[in-house]
Amino acid sequence: MKLFTKALFARTGTVLTVAGIVGLALAPMTAGAQTVAVPTADNPFGLPSDINLFAKADPDKRTATAIVNGFVITGTDIDQRVALVTAASDAPIPEDEMLRLRVQVLRNLIDETLKIQKAEADEIGPKREEIEQTYQQLAAQNFGGDPKKMDAYLTSIGSSAASLKRQIEGEVAWENIQRRNIIPFVNVSAEEVNEFLKRMNEAKGADEYRVGEIYLSATTENRATVLANAQAIMQQLQQGGSFVGYARQYSEASSAVVGGDLGWLRLGQLPPQLAAAVRTMQAGQLQGPIEIPGGFSIIYLINKRQVLMADPNEAVLSLKQISISFPQGVTQAEAEAKVNQFGAFIDGLKGCGDVETGAKAIGAEVVSNDQIKAANLPEQLRNIILGLQIGQTTPPFGGIQEGVRVLMLCGRDDPKDAGAPTFAAVMDQIEQERVQKRAQRLLRDLRNDAYIEYN
Repeated sequence: MKLFTKALFARTGTVLTVAGIVGLALAPMTAGAQTVAVPTADNPFGLPSDINLFAKADPDKRTATAIVNGFVITGTDIDQRVALVTAASDAPIPEDEMLRLRVQVLRNLIDETLKIQKAEADEIGPKREEIEQTYQQLAAQNFGGDPKKMDAYLTSIGSSAASLKRQIEGEVAWENIQRRNIIPFVNVSAEEVNEFLKRMNEAKGADEYRVGEIYLSATTENRATVLANAQAIMQQLQQGGSFVGYARQYSEASSAVVGGDLGWLRLGQLPPQLAAAVRTMQAGQLQGPIEIPGGFSIIYLINKRQVLMADPNEAVLSLKQISISFPQGVTQAEAEAKVNQFGAFIDGLKGCGDVETGAKAIGAEVVSNDQIKAANLPEQLRNIILGLQIGQTTPPFGGIQEGVRVLMLCGRDDPKDAGAPTFAAVMDQIEQERVQKRAQRLLRDLRNDAYIEYN
């Protein structure tokens, strides 16, 4: 059910805009005689150099509960929300990473509570039927419309229906607040939209990149700790962790709400450090942590295209797959001989019309498909095939167990050049950017005004 839990991030991930995690753990000192120090100008308190601590001082390991303007967040609340996050990860989470995650989840729950309280104060809190409707939609998408099955799944991973419904309530509350208090006051002029469209047309053919980012802010004092956190996140991502999930839980950029997706950008719109990295990346690659002014970023190149030009990934291809298989118990020498024969046959092909007749002679199988979208091919093969001419083949790939095969390009229908986005689409994009900035400022104000007590 990992796919279901990852889908929850796409719909119910908590907005994250809190400060970076700082772990300033102090290890207990060994017992022994404590030196008495005399107050001096450099040590006005007369602190001894070999302090004996009566308990381990670790600000990150405080009891994981909080009272937010009178609302209690319990350790169980944190456990159940952490379970949602960890169930979406394909790799086991180390103990130190789990500690950071629990601290972050507590902060997310505090933000969530502030949003719900603000909506209630403004008398626009979510109705129970709204929350239930969203919960039912998730059940319909992932459990055939049976909420009891989703209840059982959430319980099985250590979470609960109540935890997920609370998360939904926080999202709906925040949407209601934005509709009432932010969106009506965001204005975009026709001149701004037309200027944006003009710049796009002037940049036609320039490279454009769709980038995901996880941003952690850092200061001179906590730089080393934040860097260690970023490196730990990078390691989890490389082991199969969900980029969208980690962006929602950790990133401090406004893009956290959409899983770190920055949308389509040109290199000039990125900080120089990120632009230099993106320029060398292929779609699907990660890089980071990269130090930029104010913190560190982990970036993920989702895709690449040219402004207002056709996306080659949308090309419809006509392909022939030519393959050979090996009988059980085949020896290495026999397999190599058959592969060599297969390679000679492929090298001798003059075009797609030669394939079927010649394949029978060497016992090869041919499968044709003339409606394959390039985007649906594995990335490594897609990049090779998009560089082929009609009648050319990929290098052989596979092995003894699955057989050896090649793909031959027999036709390609490229999409028409992409037109500029509509006036309405550009206006909506600019509006959304401004709404997000105002929403982040509002959340910061709610945090500053809140009375939060930790136990």
